[in-house]
Amino acid sequence: MAFQGSFLLISLFFLARTELFVAAKVPSQNISIPFNRTIFPSDFLFGASTSTYQYEGAWNEDGKGPSIWDTFTHTHPEKILDRSNGDIALDFYHRYKEDIKLAKFEGLDAFRFSIAWTRILPQGKLSKGVNQAGIDHYNNLINEIVALGIKPLVTLFHWDLPQALDDEYLGFLSPKIVDDYRDFVDICFKHFGDRIKLWATMNEPWIYSTMGYDGGSLAPGRCSAWRNNNCSAGNSATEPYIVGHNMLLAHGAAAKLYREKYKPTQKGEIGIVLVSHWFEPFSNKSEDKRASKRALDFMLGWFLHPLTYGHYPRSMRKLVGKRLPKFTPKESKLVKDSFDFLGMNYYTSNFAAPLSTPPNTVNISSLTDNQVNQTTSRNGRLIGDPTGVSIFFVAPMGLQKLLVYTKNYYKNPTVYITECGMGESDINKVAKGVNDAQRVDFYQRHIKALYRAFKDGVNVKGFFAWSFFDNFEWGSGYTQRFGINFIDYKNNLKRYPKRSALWMKKFLLK
Repeated sequence: MAFQGSFLLISLFFLARTELFVAAKVPSQNISIPFNRTIFPSDFLFGASTSTYQYEGAWNEDGKGPSIWDTFTHTHPEKILDRSNGDIALDFYHRYKEDIKLAKFEGLDAFRFSIAWTRILPQGKLSKGVNQAGIDHYNNLINEIVALGIKPLVTLFHWDLPQALDDEYLGFLSPKIVDDYRDFVDICFKHFGDRIKLWATMNEPWIYSTMGYDGGSLAPGRCSAWRNNNCSAGNSATEPYIVGHNMLLAHGAAAKLYREKYKPTQKGEIGIVLVSHWFEPFSNKSEDKRASKRALDFMLGWFLHPLTYGHYPRSMRKLVGKRLPKFTPKESKLVKDSFDFLGMNYYTSNFAAPLSTPPNTVNISSLTDNQVNQTTSRNGRLIGDPTGVSIFFVAPMGLQKLLVYTKNYYKNPTVYITECGMGESDINKVAKGVNDAQRVDFYQRHIKALYRAFKDGVNVKGFFAWSFFDNFEWGSGYTQRFGINFIDYKNNLKRYPKRSALWMKKFLLK
């Protein structure tokens, strides 16, 4: 295995210098406690996350059909910073056995991965045929994970829509997607549900809707012509809301199917993964506080509000107006309370203030409908330490505040932090890449923030690092590294534990 041998000894040297017990202040109690996994309940999960297109490769092997990300990267390489793609990615499809052993070595309780829709249904539809090779692959992967005592969390849709469904009816722009998605997840529940106890229906519908159908920077690359982003078609004012609506309906249909047909015997849970920044009011002025709330409504509440209350937030209904779809009574019932747990992805925080100028009424975008001016500095001071991703700053207080906000506004759901991490850029040499001291600090501070939220009564059950490996980071290609394990792209994709992975290993020792 690539993580064995002399380089592992170097990595262990870094580990030996990392203190296991770090004083973790708990503000509400004003005490210091040992900082390791024992501060959390024994069933609290610590894991790492992955996704199919970013990891698997083997894009056209063993009967797999094309996804919109295969098409997008092949036809619009200019929209990927290094003009790369996921054709090979990390070759996880062929190397998963050694990779799962690495996860075990590093002490992870859980491993999050996604299932490629087009590996199961190459043309996206049950009527067009099931690919047994795809079912066999995921059975083998799950068996490997479970055999090593790791708990799998499976994401059923992580943006890689079958290209055939985009060709036929524009994918999530059509309500037809609900039935085809239900057929796909039914196969997954049937074949894998005896071992999978945590299912997530969707990953980050906010990003899929806005970046895929408003900004045009992610697949399928649709946007209004005024954006001048080489989009073949689209409407940035309406399509994101239609897509988001149909994603909620598809989620609701999957949850209903699982709860009625599978949960009584399989005893698992089904949820959804959302993403949100924390939005700190720029000042104590009431208008800044209202702007913060609007920003949260348009990023988190867009999806969590219907899932909790059966309708969109009031601010969205007011500002988007007729462009925002309405739930019928039947749809509202389907979506409301349709999750057993909430996956939350958190990366950064912004300051929020109202727009200083009237909103644009010509070039309308879902990304500006909230009428909020988002900034990363206030009075000359950044909201947190810079990272290798220009829009992401190290802001652990935002994680705690976001979780407490979710508890207070959305009935304190069971929450798993399904992604949390920081990116680096311009790092290609192994020796530099594995010595990621800033990431060690990042995870120390965010896990402490998570603990404070837990002590504040948030019903949080787990924490997953993004990501297990450096990987294809969508529009950034391979130029950004989020992994706790280094990938040597220039040397046969060899894997090396970073200092952060080895710090995590020691943190997780009981």
